[in-house]
Amino acid sequence: MSKPTELQHDLERSLPAIASISSSLSQSQGFSPYFLSPEKRKAISDVRRTFCLFVTFDLLFISLLWIIELNTKVGIKENLKDEIINYKFKTSFFDIFLLALFRFVVLLLGYAVVRLRHWWVIAVTTLVSSAFLIVKVILSEVGFPGSRFVISQRCFIPCLGHSLGFLLLSTQLLTKGAFGYLLPIVSFVIAWLETWFLDFKVLTQEAEEERWFLAAQAAASRPLLYPRALSEGQFYSPPESFAGSDNESDEEGVGRKALTTQEKEYVRQGKEAMEVVDQILAQEENWKFEKNNDFGDVVYTFEIPFHGKTFILKAFLQCSPEMVYQEVILQPEKMILWNRTVAACQILQRVEDNTIVSYDVAAGAAGGVVSPRDFVNVRRIERRRDRYVSSGMSTTHSLKPPLSKYVRGENGPGGFIVLKCPSNAKVCTFIWILNTDLKGRLPRYLIHQSLAATMFEFAFHLRQRVAELCPKP
Repeated sequence: MSKPTELQHDLERSLPAIASISSSLSQSQGFSPYFLSPEKRKAISDVRRTFCLFVTFDLLFISLLWIIELNTKVGIKENLKDEIINYKFKTSFFDIFLLALFRFVVLLLGYAVVRLRHWWVIAVTTLVSSAFLIVKVILSEVGFPGSRFVISQRCFIPCLGHSLGFLLLSTQLLTKGAFGYLLPIVSFVIAWLETWFLDFKVLTQEAEEERWFLAAQAAASRPLLYPRALSEGQFYSPPESFAGSDNESDEEGVGRKALTTQEKEYVRQGKEAMEVVDQILAQEENWKFEKNNDFGDVVYTFEIPFHGKTFILKAFLQCSPEMVYQEVILQPEKMILWNRTVAACQILQRVEDNTIVSYDVAAGAAGGVVSPRDFVNVRRIERRRDRYVSSGMSTTHSLKPPLSKYVRGENGPGGFIVLKCPSNAKVCTFIWILNTDLKGRLPRYLIHQSLAATMFEFAFHLRQRVAELCPKP
């Protein structure tokens, strides 16, 4: 068999990962080109544009209510003269209209023109609006009239001599009184709705989009990208190793560089994690059921000596095992593009054919109660006859010391396993073994609930990803 044919056959079996990531990104149906180049990004995000529309609605709605209040029997012209030229703080609504105009100008200037990504502008407008409206309500006389007006009403009604006068007077009274309370309340509520929308929707979603954009740029600009035709040396795929074999010697082979003491330690840690993973898989009958979901995914737990409680996700996927092997095990850096439980992933060092050191950031969980955690892991990858295995555990690396913005978590032995189906090459079983210490002062029950939910979410995103990549019938 010729060398090109052997290469093609090997690639078809292994679907290696690092083969022109830019090409796979552009061809992936599940990845938008919006993230690939800065010039293709929208000038203003959809959620920010919605916020600007809501600010415009604020001004128009307050203006409409004020015009309705002005449109009485006396007429808009006379009322405008009375409220603007003869302005009185206690009786006029003109200042509430100006307050809405103030919010409109400042917020659009800050978030549409300057495109700020901070909450201080909305904090100023909301503070000014709230303080002004509270003082307005306390000191104004535009609410329901006091006793003096009620006495005049009682004197006036008998003089009318019929019910029509009472009806007209009551309508005028209710109209004036209603607007005396309606305009300040509406203005106050809208100001705080704008604050909520910006803080919890606009800034949060734009930060998420920015993270995805930066992640995509980092993945697309890796030095492993090759615009020319691919050669055999451009692919990374660990050699096939069989259970019980130890064909990866610590000693250097022909053409292999000598491993440093630290690199040998990484290899040892990877092998140690692989041994624990194999032991966990061999004791499946002792796994304890925890939860399942509508997709048939199941989360189990298992106690490991010296490492404690371990969570195990088992999911059945209708795709080839090679596809899952490629997306989850061989391409950890690309996982951030389709898996929202992962905030960042970076390969720090390729130690040897089967061992790498990676830096991972897990997204926050439990509705923000659990903040993002970062990890430095050593990973060992093996291809076997019946499965693909990626085992790993926490380690240290000089390129990634602990950072102040993240809590540094610690992973015990765990990893990903893709089991082949002997009778059907188009289906597989995916297993995720997770033993982690999130550190921080978090209740244990909350951590356990969060981990199970995170594993189900991971399976959901993985199922979406393989559905996008599978050829349509």
